[in-house]
Amino acid sequence: LQVRLQVQNVEKPLYRGTFHCFQSIIKQESAFGLYKGIGSPMMGLTFINALVFGVQGNTLRALGKDTPLNQFIAGSAAGAIQCIICCPMELAKTRMQLQGTGEYKLKTKNYKNSLDCLIKIYRKEGLRGINRGMVSTFIRETPSFGFYFLTYDCMTRYLGCEAEDSFVIPKLLFSGGISGIVSWLSTYPVDVIKSRLQADGVGGVTQYKGILDCVRKSYHEEGWRVFTRGLTSTLLRAFPVNAATFATVTVFLMYMRSEDDLRECEPGPAIQQPSSL
Repeated sequence: LQVRLQVQNVEKPLYRGTFHCFQSIIKQESAFGLYKGIGSPMMGLTFINALVFGVQGNTLRALGKDTPLNQFIAGSAAGAIQCIICCPMELAKTRMQLQGTGEYKLKTKNYKNSLDCLIKIYRKEGLRGINRGMVSTFIRETPSFGFYFLTYDCMTRYLGCEAEDSFVIPKLLFSGGISGIVSWLSTYPVDVIKSRLQADGVGGVTQYKGILDCVRKSYHEEGWRVFTRGLTSTLLRAFPVNAATFATVTVFLMYMRSEDDLRECEPGPAIQQPSSL
């Protein structure tokens, strides 16, 4: 929904909003149309999340002190590094999601799947084609992940998330959800530009020369509202996805660290619950 709304033609819009887009895709392309391009996130998100949380944790330890500024710096470092995987993944996802718009059965299928999409782009455009939108992805992800981890840290401290608390899971879920929303709101206009650049040339016609040209033309043709296209669907997704991500990672680390502490101090049977956050 997000990508379709972000890149649709303003002169001939297919969708009036998030709910209309949802209805139209199901009606025209069946429920499977909602899952176009799912192969790319399935392949890439595991590595992205592992990279993000690994880099953030190690950067924070290297900085020495757990301060709000260091949380932001560590998160930004994680966001910057994961662009290497994120950009090609989102390029394939965007191209797959735009393939066969409004068609129940595809008449012309340019790409069989996400991997086939990346291979064909590479053969035609080389590494530059695979990394289309890399600069805009970097501009979006670097501060976005900084706010992501900073917000989560502030929320968990404010809510007093402790392992002994019987409400720790709901608190972690809420903190993660809010972190996802703040993260997206902080750089969403850049995401619109990134999607437009990655979708550019799908129909055989290239509209934009670069980021600034895309910003200028988009604003000139559609006004400031163009930079909020698809925001509703993005926020609806951001809360549950990031709530689950952060809560899962935190609980897993709580459990594993508690087991390690037990082995070091009191050798014995594995504990069933984490002892501290």
